Amino acid sequence: MALLSKASISSGMNPFIFVVYRQAFATLALCPIAYFFERKNVAQLSYTLIWKIFFTSLIGITLCLNMYYHALNHTSATFAAATTNLIPTITFVIALILRIERMYIRKVHGWAKLIGSIVSVSGALVFAFVKGPSLNFKTWYTSSNDIVASTTNLSSIWELSKGPISMLSANILWSCWSIMQASIVKEYPAKLSLITLQCFFSLIQSMVAAIAMERNLSSWKLGWDVHLLSVAYCVRKIHFNSSIMHKASVKAGI
Repeated sequence: MALLSKASISSGMNPFIFVVYRQAFATLALCPIAYFFERKNVAQLSYTLIWKIFFTSLIGITLCLNMYYHALNHTSATFAAATTNLIPTITFVIALILRIERMYIRKVHGWAKLIGSIVSVSGALVFAFVKGPSLNFKTWYTSSNDIVASTTNLSSIWELSKGPISMLSANILWSCWSIMQASIVKEYPAKLSLITLQCFFSLIQSMVAAIAMERNLSSWKLGWDVHLLSVAYCVRKIHFNSSIMHKASVKAGI
């Protein structure tokens, strides 16, 4: 998915428009599935719950995806795929801070979480330092020419850092979205209908952002090319994950 998305964005597709098409296709694909599996046991929606779903869609889908594809525009698909492995670790740390999760040092699964988190963070740091931009440290005294060179160097470092910073922000938002999902699922246990509603709300939010950022109508054209292929593949992945989530919840008796 990262490779196809990178290919689409690199060939000229606006990242904001990419998110709009992805959420539009996802909403259309999930609607019949959610209706077929959950048409008999859909929970009632209150105004408070609707606003909660709207807010989680804004945080965990709209902002997260826009930051992710903005970062993908400034980094490589390999970097995006590698740093996504940080999401379980970030989620675990945030859950510990909020006291949703506990650390069981005396048990095997507690050590497994701790070691897994350390390995994930270490791997991402190694990847960032090995593949990242070089940093030139200088003495406190610089000449005028050195000041210009230093300013140019800082500017180039910032340009190279925009992608990793945006990717890290997207991963943090994704982790926050996972934690917020836990309380919402208790109020609205119809999981397929829930993710369909979130995709729909995200579609509306993404359209507002895309129209504000890109008003050239020609940028919205979608032909039989890599743009359509990448969007369709992203929707296929959402469809696959939703099916797994439904089967897992049925098997668990949730």
